[in-house]
Amino acid sequence: MQYLFVVAHPDDESNAAGGTIHRLIQEGHHVAVAIMCSQAAARRNLSETLSTDEEQAMAILGVEKVYHADFPNIQMNTVPHLKLVQFIESCIDDWQAEAIVTHHPTDTNNDHAVTSYAAQAACRIFQRKPTPYRLRLLMYMETPSATEWSLDSSSARFTPNYYVEIGEEGVAAKIRAMQAYKGVMRPYPHPRSEEVYKGLAAYHGCQAGMNYAEAFEVVFEAH
Repeated sequence: MQYLFVVAHPDDESNAAGGTIHRLIQEGHHVAVAIMCSQAAARRNLSETLSTDEEQAMAILGVEKVYHADFPNIQMNTVPHLKLVQFIESCIDDWQAEAIVTHHPTDTNNDHAVTSYAAQAACRIFQRKPTPYRLRLLMYMETPSATEWSLDSSSARFTPNYYVEIGEEGVAAKIRAMQAYKGVMRPYPHPRSEEVYKGLAAYHGCQAGMNYAEAFEVVFEAH
């Protein structure tokens, strides 16, 4: 199946779903990543080699193709919604994506929320024009340091209902990919630390009777 991970920033794909991407590719699926804010210019301790860091991370995971937009970091809410949707639609069309994975819309990072809503709207491309492919799966992913900070109690928060067993090998691949992004990981107990990645995968694994897992929320699924 053709998977497209739609993320706000470089490293979001590894942070949220690195182990799952690694496993999907091992199983013979095809994975592409669409990055909305490629430069992440507002990031603290921005790496001078971010593009190279990203290439290394994608190679570790085995990602086949990366799409880049250059929407403004932490200012995506200033971009017309249509432009965001059209970029994602172009990625869906080019990749002939059948499965789309993106941020949860209540993530505290506003770029994540804007990306999520744009990805949801772009999913309607299958209704707007005839395509040789169709949407089979839409899922939200859990992004450590953003999803757990969903503070709006009036909104439905991330509620995992789908688990992917990644094993120790998947956890290790996720950590290696994150380490490729200079200055992104932090010492424990920061959510982007090696200890938390291992602990979170163990926790989700025990929820589903698996040997380490990543959790997702299925929004739409068709067989």
